Amino acid sequence: MRIFAVLGFLTVFSLGPAMPALAQIKVLTSFTVFADMARNIAGDHAEVVSITREGAEIHMFRPTPGDIKRGLGADVVLWNGLGLETWFERYLENLGDVKAYILSDGVEPILIAEGSYQGRANPHAWMSPGNANIYIDNIVRALSETDPENAAAYAANGEAYKAEIAATFAPIRAAIEALPEEKRWLVTSEAAFSYLARDFGLKEASIWAINADSQGSPQQVRRIIDLMRENRIPVIFSESTVSPKPAEQVARETGAAYGGVLYVDSLSTPDGPVPTYLDLLKVTSETIVNGLTAKP
Repeated sequence: MRIFAVLGFLTVFSLGPAMPALAQIKVLTSFTVFADMARNIAGDHAEVVSITREGAEIHMFRPTPGDIKRGLGADVVLWNGLGLETWFERYLENLGDVKAYILSDGVEPILIAEGSYQGRANPHAWMSPGNANIYIDNIVRALSETDPENAAAYAANGEAYKAEIAATFAPIRAAIEALPEEKRWLVTSEAAFSYLARDFGLKEASIWAINADSQGSPQQVRRIIDLMRENRIPVIFSESTVSPKPAEQVARETGAAYGGVLYVDSLSTPDGPVPTYLDLLKVTSETIVNGLTAKP
């Protein structure tokens, strides 16, 4: 009996503790959009951490000591570049010797047409189903060079992710292409949608060029009011991280509709409207289509 009791104890003991988890690399991203993209590509092979939180304004973000602490121990860092995260390079100095990858590498930049940022690259290149493939390839490369043993998994996940994005946007693109050309206008608070507008064949206008610039000055508002009246543009939108008041003022003075909120720089919490990058692109695109196709 004593032998069986000992064997029973050993059996229970052996089943008790869980097997140790496989080693993961730590991936740090500058904001939540890239964190979600990286998680789709990394699967179970990485812990992915975003420096900024959900809903944060990215351009003028100021990292706290807690934000710096959260990034310590990262094996690889992913950021946008193109002048978006003006705070990032100083942040990176606190992390020591870690490889950082610019995810917009390979993107054909659209230059900002006016304002104090005139001539600079528009940094919002991820707001494009076409550019998404470039971002995905750059993430696959970053993870594979950091963790070669799982390179095949990263590549396979990246291709599956590309296919999902393409399938999601086929009907949205078709809905926009069905609009008369004179109605294909996208007017927003910030010129954050130049790449999306290019993908979908839309003409873009905005109250201001980039959130780090002045926002909603009387001159900026008057220029957009005149443009909307001249072209009979029926709707104007704003972004989730800025005040809607300038866009709402333009809507009142032109008789246009305020089409609601578009999402750009930041995901929502899991129970919000855009918890993933795919949701962000889908909700933003569908909001644009609904605004442009709404009957007066």
